[in-house]
Amino acid sequence: MTGLLLKIRRGETPFYRRLKLVAAAVQSSALPVPHFLRPVLRLVYHTLHGAAVASRWSLAVFFCTPLFTARCECVGKRLRVARLPFVVGHARIRIGSNVFFCGKTSIHSGRIFDDPTLMIGDRVVIGHGVVFMVNKEIVLEDDVMIAGGCSLADSDAHPRDPERRSKGLPPAKEEVKPIRIRRSAWISGGAQIRKGVTVGEGAIVGVNSVVLTDVPAHCIVMGNPARVVGFAGGARRPTETAARSGD
Repeated sequence: MTGLLLKIRRGETPFYRRLKLVAAAVQSSALPVPHFLRPVLRLVYHTLHGAAVASRWSLAVFFCTPLFTARCECVGKRLRVARLPFVVGHARIRIGSNVFFCGKTSIHSGRIFDDPTLMIGDRVVIGHGVVFMVNKEIVLEDDVMIAGGCSLADSDAHPRDPERRSKGLPPAKEEVKPIRIRRSAWISGGAQIRKGVTVGEGAIVGVNSVVLTDVPAHCIVMGNPARVVGFAGGARRPTETAARSGD
């Protein structure tokens, strides 16, 4: 059977080429939907879609949220968890009120410090596929938005010294530096926030940016490495913003 399929895919002879064309036509074809059946099929679609939504909601409310709440050190009011976060390690997780985990979230911590801490303030939204690598401390202040696919890591995961890497040792403590995302900052999809970075209040990190240095308040940064490309709404004058970036 495998040999026959390969001959069809290769189109070795006119006969097999015709079979390949027939197979391609079948794969790309679609059944016609008569007009009189559309209301019935639309009802079936909405019924199945509603059942799936209700199932996911029930799983999140009665299973994922209670389990994750039990894993955390403290949790405020009205936590919403769309999917059960994947937590590896001994990180202390503290969450404020009205926090929403929109999808899959991964939280990893290593053996460098005894009490690595992930602190999430009030009204924080965390998108699907966000990864936290917390070995010392990552802080998200109030009203922060983290879009899908972002990564926040307070260490490089492996030591810089090649001998330590070859021995499977963790990074030295001085190589681990905390991350802080100040209030109302927005981290766009796919961005990476690396160790020691502070993203200023109201700042915006552009899509797929790699942030290696501090971001001044109310600035827009983009690129790899990320650089200031503009100023967010309500920003001060550029000179004043830059002057206050070390606050």
